[in-house]
Amino acid sequence: MFKLQHTRTERYKRDTMSQRSERRGIHVDQSELLCKKGCGYYGNAAWQGLCSKCWREEYQKARQRQIQEDWALAEKLQREEEAAYVSSHSSSQTQPPQSNSLATFSKFEEKKTNEKTRKVTTVKKFFRPSSRTAPKKESHEGKAPSPSITRQSSIETDRVSRDFVEFLKTIQKPGRDIHKQSRGFIESMGNKKDLSAEELSECVQDFYQGMSDRLLNHFKGSSEKVDSVMDQVEKYIMTRLYKSVFCPETSDDEKKDLATQRRIRALHWVTIQMLCVPVDEDIPEVSDSVVEAITDIIEMDSKRVPRDKLACITSCSKNIFNTIRVTKNEPASADDFLPTLIYIVLKANPPRLQSNIQYITRFCNPSRLMTGEDGYYFTNLCCAVAFIEKLDAQSLNLTPEDFERYMSGQVSPRQQEDPAAWPQSGSCVNPALSQIQHNLKLLSNLEKRQQQVTEGAQNLQTELAEWQDSVAREVQEILERYPLEIKSRASAIEAENVENDRLPPPLQPQVFAG
Repeated sequence: MFKLQHTRTERYKRDTMSQRSERRGIHVDQSELLCKKGCGYYGNAAWQGLCSKCWREEYQKARQRQIQEDWALAEKLQREEEAAYVSSHSSSQTQPPQSNSLATFSKFEEKKTNEKTRKVTTVKKFFRPSSRTAPKKESHEGKAPSPSITRQSSIETDRVSRDFVEFLKTIQKPGRDIHKQSRGFIESMGNKKDLSAEELSECVQDFYQGMSDRLLNHFKGSSEKVDSVMDQVEKYIMTRLYKSVFCPETSDDEKKDLATQRRIRALHWVTIQMLCVPVDEDIPEVSDSVVEAITDIIEMDSKRVPRDKLACITSCSKNIFNTIRVTKNEPASADDFLPTLIYIVLKANPPRLQSNIQYITRFCNPSRLMTGEDGYYFTNLCCAVAFIEKLDAQSLNLTPEDFERYMSGQVSPRQQEDPAAWPQSGSCVNPALSQIQHNLKLLSNLEKRQQQVTEGAQNLQTELAEWQDSVAREVQEILERYPLEIKSRASAIEAENVENDRLPPPLQPQVFAG
C-alpha cells in the first residue's frame, strides 16, 4: 500500500511540475498579507489592507474631518440664510404696499426661510461631537430593555450566560464589575439598531478596548489573563447580540452574499489543474481531509461567536495543509496553501460567506486578527475571496474567448479535451466531477429504458383491449349459433317424478301409553 501511494506521489509530482512549467500559478508574498502602514500586523481587504489598529485610527481621523467639514458647511449655510433673510426683510420695509397676492407670497417666502434656518440649526446640532453620547437623563429613561433583549433567550444563550457567570466567579472581585458592565453594554446596544454596521463595530471595539485597559491595570499587565477574560466577554456579548448585529439591515452584506454565491456557481467548471492545486484526491487520506476542510468552512456559518468562526477557518486551513503534505510527501508551503484554499472555497460555496467575513472583521477581538495563526488564516481567506471575485482568463491561463464560453455554460473544459488524454488513476482528477459524469451516463441509460418500458406498457394496453373485444365477439357468435332454453328447477324435478302420488304417506310419530 505504501509503495502504491509512493508511486502515485512521484507521478503526481512529475505532472505538477510539468503543469507549473506551463502555467503561471497563484502566488502571494508574505509581505502582501501585512498591514500597508508597516506596523507588522496582518492586514485585511475589508480595511483597505490595514490592520485593525491602523484602520481604527484612520477611521476616527476621517470621521473627525467629516464632522468638521459638515460643521463648517452648516455654519456657512446658516450665515447665507440669515443674510438672505435680513436683506429680504429690509427690502420689504422700504418697498411700497403690495397687493394682497404679493403680500401673501412674501409671507410664504418668509416662512420658508425660517424653516430653512431651523433645518440648518438641526444639522449643526446633529454634527456636534457630543451628539453620540446621550445625556444622563435620557440614559436613565432608556434603561428599559428593548424587545430583542427581553424576549425569551434561546438554550444556547442561557448556557453561555451561565458559563460566563461561573467563569467570573473564579476571578472574584472584578468579576461582578465585568458582569455589570457587560450587561449594561448589551442593553445600551439594544437602543442602537439604527446605527450603521461601521458604527456598531466601533461601539463594540470601544467596549473591548476599555475593558481590556481596565483588566490590564487589574492584572498588572498579564496579557494571558486579559486574553482569557476577553475571550469570555466576547463570547457572552456576541452571543447575546448576534441576531441584531450579524448582517444588519443597514448594511449591504446580504447583497454581497448573493453576488458571491452566484459568482462561485458560475465558476463550477474551474478544475484543480487550472489552479495548479497540489492535491491528489485519489489518495484516501487526502480525500478525507478535503471533505473535512469543506465541512469546516461550511460549519462557520452555524457559529455565533467570532472566535468560534475563526476556529472553523483555522481547522479548515490545517486540513488543507494536511492534504498538501500527504500528496507531496513534504511540508506544504504558502504558495501551495492559497490555491488550495481557493479550490476548497469553490467546492464548498459556503453560505453567507461575505456576511461571516464582515462579522468577524467588525466584532472579533482585534488582537486575534492582527497576529497568530488565526489572523494569518483569516487574511488568506479574505485574499481567496478577493481572488475569486476578480478571477479572469489570465488568472487561469485561458484565452478570453474560452473563459467567456465556460462562464456562459456553452461548453465545458472537459468537452474540448481528448478523452484518451484524460488523466487516469494517480492524477489530479476531481472525483466529484467524475462521479457527476458517471451519474449523467446512468441517467441517460435510465431514460432510454424508461422510454422502452413506456412503449411496452402502451403496446400491452392495446393488446389487452383487442383481446377483450375478440373474446366478446366469439361469445356472441357462440350464443347466436347455439341458443339455450333454460327451464326452472321445480318444473324439471316434477317432470322426472311422475309417480309421486303412488308413494305411501310419510311416517308419523306415535305416542304409546306405558
